[in-house]
Amino acid sequence: MHKFFRALIIAVISLGIIGAISPSSALARKEDKSVPTVRVSVEDGSGFSRIKINSETNLVYSLKKSGNTLTISFRALSGLKLERKPFTSQLIKSVNLAKSPEAYLLVIKTATEDFNFSQSVRKNPFELVVDLRLKEEKKTSIESRTAASEKRVSQPVQTQPAPVAETSTQNAATRKEVKTIVIDPGHGGIETGARGNFGTLEKDITLAIALKLKEEIERELKYRVVLTREADVVVPLDRRAAIANNNKADLFISIHANGSRRINARGSETFFLSLNATDEEARRLAYFENNSEELENRVTEKDFDDLKLILWDMAQSAYLKQSSQLAEFVQTELNELLNTKNRGIKQAPFKVLAGVACPAILVEVAFITNPEEEKMLQSEEFQAKVAEAIYQGLSKFLQLYEKP
Repeated sequence: MHKFFRALIIAVISLGIIGAISPSSALARKEDKSVPTVRVSVEDGSGFSRIKINSETNLVYSLKKSGNTLTISFRALSGLKLERKPFTSQLIKSVNLAKSPEAYLLVIKTATEDFNFSQSVRKNPFELVVDLRLKEEKKTSIESRTAASEKRVSQPVQTQPAPVAETSTQNAATRKEVKTIVIDPGHGGIETGARGNFGTLEKDITLAIALKLKEEIERELKYRVVLTREADVVVPLDRRAAIANNNKADLFISIHANGSRRINARGSETFFLSLNATDEEARRLAYFENNSEELENRVTEKDFDDLKLILWDMAQSAYLKQSSQLAEFVQTELNELLNTKNRGIKQAPFKVLAGVACPAILVEVAFITNPEEEKMLQSEEFQAKVAEAIYQGLSKFLQLYEKP
């Protein structure tokens, strides 16, 4: 009898424990189930690489190619989880998940930007298949050069230079002529940037310097110059990088005027991209430039942290050495020609630099919040000196990489 009562008591206690645990366990399972999971696998086929994306939830998505990166944006209000199988592929180098303010981003980095992609989708259950192939023109070009080489070997040696050599020289000259430098005047429109004590606005100073720099480059170099804005208009940060990439820019220079709570802060400084700022002041400056107070859709520091994967995974990471060298040349010229305090070469996570597929720098020419430097910035003569300093640094950088 005692054994019966003891067993009954244990059973009641067990049921009580289970009853206490079950609701929370069920809730946890429900919460886990409410967050969709995308399962990604990669495999190489004959002449292509295939990405399979499966989920138990039908997802709304869009695809965008930029340089050597293919980004798939998913609308997932409740969040998104990634399950990725280990893979080895000749074309696809990495697959990562990042979060932007508006969507979750599956970032696919490839070995080259010379690829096309196609897609197909199935619902219930959701499966998105994306095939990546090298561009046909690249294959055709290789085959044509091989055939032309074989043809020249089979023909008798000519006493005069072959026409093909002349054509090759002409093509090389043409390629050199169409090289492009993109100049980015910081801010614009309702995004005024920093403001001086005498009412000077950063957006006006940066545009004035950019126009003078454009004129200087076009007069002295065989480069095409594109401005991200030529008037007092708003241009989103991601649009500025897109302008550079769409124009196949060889160099990107973003021009700004610095601001500080310390009224005696002065001098110029030049930045190139890094996820980790050189110091706390550089981090604050990058945050200000990434988040103008006048913009409605601000990016919080948390959101920017979530964007690190996609920003760092973009093509800019391949140009850090050149960006560092370009920054050093420009900073040296600013110090010598302007006789301003040398604040040095620094690194910071500037969003405007992150998506650019070429060497890129951001120049803070002087402190608009310093009354003395603000007066200088208002002068067209000083603006011309700034443009000349940037040009001289740019010219020395080009000489380093364009030796005959």
